[in-house]
Amino acid sequence: MQQRRPTRQIVLGDERVGFVRIGGGLPNRDGTPTVPAPVSVQTMTAGYTHDAEKCVAEINKLAAAGADVVRVAVPEKKDTDALREILPRVRVPIVADVHFHFQRALEAVEAGVHKIRLNPGNINDRAQVIDVIQACKAKGLPIRVGVNEGSIIERRDKQKRMKELGAVFGEHKHGYLLAIMITKLEEYLDIFYEQDFHDISISAKSMDATIVIDAYTEISKRFDHPLHLGVTHAGPKETGCIRSIAALSALLCNGVGDTVRISYANDPIYEVQDGLELLYSLGLRTRRGVDLIACPTCGRIQVDLFTLVQDVRKSLERIELPLKVAVMGCVVNGPGEAEGADVAVFAGDRRGIIYVQGERVANVPEEQILERLMQECVAFEEKVKRGEAKLGEKKVDILPPDPIGELGSGFDKIAAGKVEHVPVGVSVGRS
Repeated sequence: MQQRRPTRQIVLGDERVGFVRIGGGLPNRDGTPTVPAPVSVQTMTAGYTHDAEKCVAEINKLAAAGADVVRVAVPEKKDTDALREILPRVRVPIVADVHFHFQRALEAVEAGVHKIRLNPGNINDRAQVIDVIQACKAKGLPIRVGVNEGSIIERRDKQKRMKELGAVFGEHKHGYLLAIMITKLEEYLDIFYEQDFHDISISAKSMDATIVIDAYTEISKRFDHPLHLGVTHAGPKETGCIRSIAALSALLCNGVGDTVRISYANDPIYEVQDGLELLYSLGLRTRRGVDLIACPTCGRIQVDLFTLVQDVRKSLERIELPLKVAVMGCVVNGPGEAEGADVAVFAGDRRGIIYVQGERVANVPEEQILERLMQECVAFEEKVKRGEAKLGEKKVDILPPDPIGELGSGFDKIAAGKVEHVPVGVSVGRS
């Protein structure tokens, strides 16, 4: 992991919803120092903003799932009108996503939104951009400038479009596209600098993970603004998660990126969950809730592990603290995993042995594993809250049990002649 790249810091929110800081490490323009903020997680509502009741419900659901910032689309005036009803009823900073109509940005600012997102490919009239900049400047609102692969190519001027497309889809597609994205970004930001406006974040998205990595890497060398990472139109969750994590983890591990949105053609709550899990896994955020680990598929599993893991995952949603819980399907890897977990179970012949911080507390049949494991998790969380235990504090070393002693056939039974001992490489039942 590389040290986080220092940036200028932007702040969005208000006293009622709270403030979210993005980026940091470089002094503010008045010279006051800033500390890099934790990488934040963003998402976007899937419903219509003008349906205020459903929009409020969706925003609050996403915020409860852990979203730090939620973006809403405002393509029509009825959407910006609805913001006046929506904003007082939510508890998370709201970004207005503006396309084509700069007037929607002005209306959103007036309604009290916390940030504006502009796309240079769609709103490029200089006077209109300046109007938006001045409105945000007067209210102290930041602006995200987002250059997307899908909108950065010229659309109105056919000759210019064909020239740009020829460059992009020519032999050196990758380099030409990066050049177009960065050039248009520089031209757009010049307008902001001329207006002495610097509360800016930048995004440069593509559906191609390698382009995303290269684009943000190059942009990070040229600008000191915080970067909003994402892979656009990544597809369904099943494939989009791989495409997104491939790009975002590479950038974050190299210190690039200050806020993330993982984009799926699915319920945006999955974007929040997976974005947080990415940051937890890289140590960029303090985990909230259980860290559940489980062993993979193999021929040693002796219980219905996959059902058990899903049942455990759902049941653990009630746990608030970041307990590490291990669910192992056999005695081969189970002891080692149990040794590092706060609460763990590893299974044998339709049974499970449960440990709490290395101390064995139960040996139960398969049908009782879930209930007893949850009892131990809840009890241990209460002990931590009372100050009687600490997370991640191993107390004893776990010795692997007799592989089948309590859980199956066992070396002791072999030694006693109760089970045939077949040396490795010797087949049984064949002449």
